[in-house]
Amino acid sequence: MTGGSQVGESDGHQIPFVEPGQAEGETSRVQRETQPPYDRIKAMILSKAIPPDTKLNIDKLARELGVSQTPVREALQRLEGDKLVVGKKPRGLWTSPLLDEGQLRELIEVRLLLEPWSASAAANDRASNPGREMLAEIDRFVALNERKNEGYALASHDVAFHDMIFYAVGNSFLHNAFRQLHAHLHLFRLYPADLDGTHTIEEHKVIAEAISRADPHAAEEAMRAHLFAAMDRFSLGVRGKDTLTSLGAVRSHVLGAPGSGQTNHVPAPSQSTGSDGTLGRRHD
Repeated sequence: MTGGSQVGESDGHQIPFVEPGQAEGETSRVQRETQPPYDRIKAMILSKAIPPDTKLNIDKLARELGVSQTPVREALQRLEGDKLVVGKKPRGLWTSPLLDEGQLRELIEVRLLLEPWSASAAANDRASNPGREMLAEIDRFVALNERKNEGYALASHDVAFHDMIFYAVGNSFLHNAFRQLHAHLHLFRLYPADLDGTHTIEEHKVIAEAISRADPHAAEEAMRAHLFAAMDRFSLGVRGKDTLTSLGAVRSHVLGAPGSGQTNHVPAPSQSTGSDGTLGRRHD
């Protein structure tokens, strides 16, 4: 699996990547407009351009994306499978709430059951050892320099890095069990304090080096330490100390730049757009 640097048709565990540093032009406009509604809406949810626990209006989304209602409905069905959208009968479809601290702990506990063992199993002295590929992925991310701060870059790197381990293990039941957690999709919305990936990369390097030298015990312990450290970082997001990406940049590259002829207003999380709360934050 690659680092996920492009938005395209993806299976549910992948993170769509939006490049907010890219200059707006004809090429980027065409690329954006050819992105499937599923990826564009997912990017809006993950970036909080559509805030958590928000009612979704299919007609409004179709107009904002410049498509008919049918592909929007199909995209929302897929996003229900990703657990990013939930149905609240008879109140329609809503973006899912963020994880609370208890749910975060439970998610990490499940990952502790799956990933330390997987790291140990991948750390074998065989051609399938993914250590070299994992170190190359770390180098790719570090080479982004200041673009590491864009948030999507870190999330895309994290998906690629952890997937390399599961692919190397070669157990489809294990890999599918991890995908069903949709861990990266839920955690990404919490925006950890480590947004530029400094601590994440240090921990990933220890894991990759242990796997590369075929040291199963060290790989297992490094993965366990990484997951506990990640839980501490994501807890800051649960407690409201998150670091938001620029909603303006996300709007520009998901919906279109102001004045481009497209409807591109997406309110900030504290705003509301009408008495029905269609794109405003509402709670049960």
